[in-house]
Amino acid sequence: MEAFRLQVNSRFDIDLKDYTDLYDWSINNIADFWKAIWGFMSIEFSKNYSSIIDNDKKMQGAKWFSGVKMNYAENLLRIRTNKSAILFKNENNLVKTVSYNELYDSVEGISSSLRSNGIKPGDRIAGFMPNIPETVIAMLATSSIGAIWSSSSPDFGIQGVLDRFKQIDPKILFVTNAYYYNGKEYDLIEKINAIVKELPSLEKVIITPYVDNSFDKSKNK
Repeated sequence: MEAFRLQVNSRFDIDLKDYTDLYDWSINNIADFWKAIWGFMSIEFSKNYSSIIDNDKKMQGAKWFSGVKMNYAENLLRIRTNKSAILFKNENNLVKTVSYNELYDSVEGISSSLRSNGIKPGDRIAGFMPNIPETVIAMLATSSIGAIWSSSSPDFGIQGVLDRFKQIDPKILFVTNAYYYNGKEYDLIEKINAIVKELPSLEKVIITPYVDNSFDKSKNK
């Protein structure tokens, strides 16, 4: 915050002395504040914005950063170190750490596979998965292409999942074979089969075997 305050002072030739000054300036100079944030965060983009906001008096409906072209995943994956990017622990005390380098390599691998299966910008990909690192990786791989990601929790009922996914006609569905909740293991294969039958747009289902002793490919018809 202090580094940002000093940069704002230098960039706009003002003298904000503390957090309160910075706060007051941010809400009274909305376009300049977000211009400063954009520069301070060193956002990666392929085409710069033509304007920051069209109407700073509107809370809803305002258009931000018109004309800009950027990729969400590119910005999240620009760090290349062995520092931890994801720290995961489930209710069974399974612990997994994914470094920024590992995350980048995993996303690159999935993204390459998606492209080889014909996925292009604007295509829809769905995830029927719990909160595990593989879900994050699938989402980032989807975003890196410019495809659209939609997800649903595995504890949703079949109709609830279909109500969401039928709207977007996904080409690929990422799933796990099972999940844990409140000390119990819940198999998902039968539920996945029922969902897949109602999504004619699907070209491929990708299964992550999260719960090893539940995984039975013979159930997947």
